Amino acid sequence: MDYSTYPSSRLEAKVSGASYYFTGLPCKHGHVALRKTKGSCLECLKIEWEKGKTTRKDYFRSYNHSDAGKRSKQQYYEQNKEKVIERAKNQAAEDRKKYKKAWKQANLDEVKASQNDRRRRHKNATPAWLTDADKREIRRIYREAISKTASTGVVYVVDHVIPLRGKTVCGLHVPTNLAVITAEENYQKNNKYLDTAPDPA
Repeated sequence: MDYSTYPSSRLEAKVSGASYYFTGLPCKHGHVALRKTKGSCLECLKIEWEKGKTTRKDYFRSYNHSDAGKRSKQQYYEQNKEKVIERAKNQAAEDRKKYKKAWKQANLDEVKASQNDRRRRHKNATPAWLTDADKREIRRIYREAISKTASTGVVYVVDHVIPLRGKTVCGLHVPTNLAVITAEENYQKNNKYLDTAPDPA
């Protein structure tokens, strides 16, 4: 790079109105580079910018995993639910799959905790009076979801018609409360059953 066109000192740069100058001498950190008239060595600034990026990245990662961050995201979702769902619907399936995989890899502890919580909810929602025939029917329903996914290429899941964690009442993990639906339908449902179901007569 030709530095001959730049002023050779800060004073000269100020007088001429130039944004940069070049002394040809190393800065206090040993960089021989352009210097900003209203700043410092560009190489030093680049290092500080990179540090700043890392700091912000670490900050937001930590914040997103904090209770305050989770509350903020939940609040945003509740206020913009339709927009969030619409963006998710318009996202390419391959992109969703990549994002989900990357998120799981980066949040293994949360994934494990979520799986354990789900198993616990299923166990607590499974009544003691469930018969062997009921248990076989539950297994059949799950196999049906797996079979449909394999045969159609569309992801099917087993949904609890009345959610296990409802606002006013919780459903049971029993055959009559299970339905095979697409993952997309399950995502859009979002525990709406209890909110839209009519009051019993």
